[in-house]
Amino acid sequence: MRLRTPHALLATTAALAAAVVAPQPAAAAVPAPGAYYVQSVTTGLNAADSGGAVEQHRPRGNEDRQQWQLKPSGSAYLLENTDAPGSCLGRGGEQAATVACTGPDAPWEITPLGADRYTLKAPGTTRHLTVAPKPSGANYPARLAVGGAGDLAAWYLTPVNPATAPMPPQDRRTLDQVTFLTTHNAYANGADGGFAPPFVNLAPNQTRGITRQLTDGVRGFMLDIHQTPDGAILCHNSCTLVSRPVALWVDLQRMVDFLEAHPDQFVTVFLEDYVDPGVLRAELARVDGLADVLYRPDLTGVRQNGWPTMAELTAANDRLLIFTDHSRSSDQAAGLTRDSFGVMYQREWTVENYWSMGSGIGSSDWSCYSRWYDAGTNIPLTRTEPGFRPLFVMNHFRDVPLTTTAGTDNGKLADRARRFCEPAARKKPTFLAVDHYDRGDPASAVATLNSYTYP
Repeated sequence: MRLRTPHALLATTAALAAAVVAPQPAAAAVPAPGAYYVQSVTTGLNAADSGGAVEQHRPRGNEDRQQWQLKPSGSAYLLENTDAPGSCLGRGGEQAATVACTGPDAPWEITPLGADRYTLKAPGTTRHLTVAPKPSGANYPARLAVGGAGDLAAWYLTPVNPATAPMPPQDRRTLDQVTFLTTHNAYANGADGGFAPPFVNLAPNQTRGITRQLTDGVRGFMLDIHQTPDGAILCHNSCTLVSRPVALWVDLQRMVDFLEAHPDQFVTVFLEDYVDPGVLRAELARVDGLADVLYRPDLTGVRQNGWPTMAELTAANDRLLIFTDHSRSSDQAAGLTRDSFGVMYQREWTVENYWSMGSGIGSSDWSCYSRWYDAGTNIPLTRTEPGFRPLFVMNHFRDVPLTTTAGTDNGKLADRARRFCEPAARKKPTFLAVDHYDRGDPASAVATLNSYTYP
């Protein structure tokens, strides 16, 4: 018999905060001189020198002229581009521009807003460095402006090389401090069953089944589910012509059985979700023991108090977290929300970078920017709320999961996390999602990230 461990019932979830949240209480001092990214609080994008113009670009680490050396200049400060000594982030009329560091348009008064946020103002004026207002139905313009105060004039000064701290002991580390190896399209492995029409089956994302992935240390699983008369089925794009398809409940049962055999482990599932909420609820009801281990952050005060420690999760038997990429609004219209039966809406609890680094071969794009930044959505990787930091899903794979390319890319995983994605999100990845996890030793990158905490 499976014994149910009660979950703590505290506060219900607060409403999802806007991308720019209310100022935090304690204002920090201006950072020490050093190399920084000038990062918009609104968009999460970085100020970059672009041929004399200053534009907001996707974070690209030490590429793309995005790093600025902060230097005191009398009672003000200069931001000198590290790739162009003598050239500073400054003003050209009503627009931001790179100017001579010795000129009158280079200095900025930097004023803390709290929680590492700042304004940059032209000395003796009310003119601030700002993101240009967003036209209706479009992204924010790339070119940065010089204008009034307000949310668009709030900036992070994100250190290029932040001072990290050792990971706390096992009994004190919180969920958002830990990094988990995660498999992209974990079901598309060819070992557990068919997942796509025959020609797509020739390019699986993984080559080992779910049970073997669990044994090998995978703790995050990205699964695509589609609706058929048989319920929620694991397929890529569609289930038409798929031989031997696997049902979602089958893989979830494998995970629950693993957790019962390993009471100190924690597993997360990400659903790319194309089924009706009632169908998903019925599918989960088929999993024996799921309710015993299902973690409900919406019922345990996480938004108010932050993420619990791994020890607390283990003690409460809260060890399986399930996310859906489905929208809450469409479920509300249908009359049944997925979090009412324990499936969390991912955009309310996580941030996630764009899913592809490029095609299966050739050059790659290592820039790290939000998957949810477009004309209709703005959830920057830097999003935070009072008392709560979303978990960070870091995607590290390409359009086509070629084995040799994935092996090479996985060998660069820790480097991309440190130089590109951590400063882009201002946090450590919680989930490192890869194709062919058995190539290039991504487990070593996970071990490296689990040796320290990001400030």
